[in-house]
Amino acid sequence: MSHKKIHFRQTTAQQRKLAFEVWKETGNVTQACERARFSRTTFYYWKRRFDEQGYAGLEETRSHTRKNLPKKSKDVEEQVIAMYQAHPDWGKKRIEQELAKANNWVPVASLNTVRRILLDATLWTSNRKGKKSRGPKRDTHS
Repeated sequence: MSHKKIHFRQTTAQQRKLAFEVWKETGNVTQACERARFSRTTFYYWKRRFDEQGYAGLEETRSHTRKNLPKKSKDVEEQVIAMYQAHPDWGKKRIEQELAKANNWVPVASLNTVRRILLDATLWTSNRKGKKSRGPKRDTHS
């Protein structure tokens, strides 16, 4: 018998409120979870907040996105900016590869980090977005 983890979608405030109302009425966690359609783990996760804040604590969910993304060192940022200024036709992939090449092919910054550094320095323009370089246009009617 295998124990597979079941993924439950994020709960709504209504589901959480229903579960705790049923739990208060019946005293049965299993019944409350079945009625609200979420797991016992989820119930106990929210129970801590319910005990502290009551029904108001069930309303707000916390964001799972990271607020303070790690920044690259000033040295890396300066290298990215210098490379872009020296070679304005290079894109983020080429800059990322050149940084890695200079570091014995050990990655220094990801594509998105290079892009973010250039955006912060107001060097990355929106007209580059989504465009791939395919080389110079050739005249096919010669």
